[in-house]
Amino acid sequence: MNIFLTGATGYIGGSVAAALKDAGHRVRGLVRSPANAELVGNAGIEPVFGSLADVDLLKFEARAADGVINTASADDLESVEAMLEALQGSGKVFLHTSGSSVIGDDARGEWTADAIFDEDTPFVVEPLKQPRHALNQFILGAADRGIRSAVICPSLIYGVGRGINPLSIQIPSLVQNARENGVVQIVGKGANRWSNVHIDDVTALYLLAFDNATSGAFYFVENGEASFAEIGAAIATRLGLGTVESLDAEEAASRWSEPLAFYSLGSNSRVRAKRARHDLGWSPQHASVTSWILNEMPTRHDSHLSP
Repeated sequence: MNIFLTGATGYIGGSVAAALKDAGHRVRGLVRSPANAELVGNAGIEPVFGSLADVDLLKFEARAADGVINTASADDLESVEAMLEALQGSGKVFLHTSGSSVIGDDARGEWTADAIFDEDTPFVVEPLKQPRHALNQFILGAADRGIRSAVICPSLIYGVGRGINPLSIQIPSLVQNARENGVVQIVGKGANRWSNVHIDDVTALYLLAFDNATSGAFYFVENGEASFAEIGAAIATRLGLGTVESLDAEEAASRWSEPLAFYSLGSNSRVRAKRARHDLGWSPQHASVTSWILNEMPTRHDSHLSP
């Protein structure tokens, strides 16, 4: 099939594009620079030069494709509106990538939340994440407009990506900071817990969802969970740094930005991928982020996890 994918140079998008290509699909990937166009082209992805602001281009590509996968942004309303307008009444698939920080709290690393969310649990959404939640609901509502729309919502993703950007956000951020400061630093006590999932299991779910997702469905993506204290300790062991240092959340925010400190690294985000397993037959193969860190995470300065 002919698939239009935004975010072809990203960690998730590049990995999904590679998996789609391996499965025999033709992938046209949105890229913003000639250099990246060459890189994705060399990987067998047909580059489409433009950005999410090019709404006419997005509409053209969406109409021409058999389906669309949006991995470029979890929060860009205008681009989503354009692509859904182009797909209206077509019955084609539109997969949108969200993120489980949408139900993240304000723990700032200090406590473990009791709440665990699945797709049928009423969401509790912090004010800063309300726009993302509203966008997700808008996309799911496109099912009433003749579009097989679905939202895929990964938790913390780990593993080396298959595209031109092999890096996720959370663990590489902690690794880079540890290399710069000689110590692993976490937000608060690191008592906050995140569900997590390996990138290869994420891409497997995208392929299943493209073929079989129910119109209007929302899918969490996870296979296990860990606290950031546990993640930090595993990184320290892997890098041979020994200790883990606690940073006050406000100090972490001033260094790393509020979204990274308060949500990506400081919140609780505990979810269960009930619908992916039950409805799509998704069967993830990787179950422990700390085991991956201790045994598989690249450590050399010229590796995929180098800053």
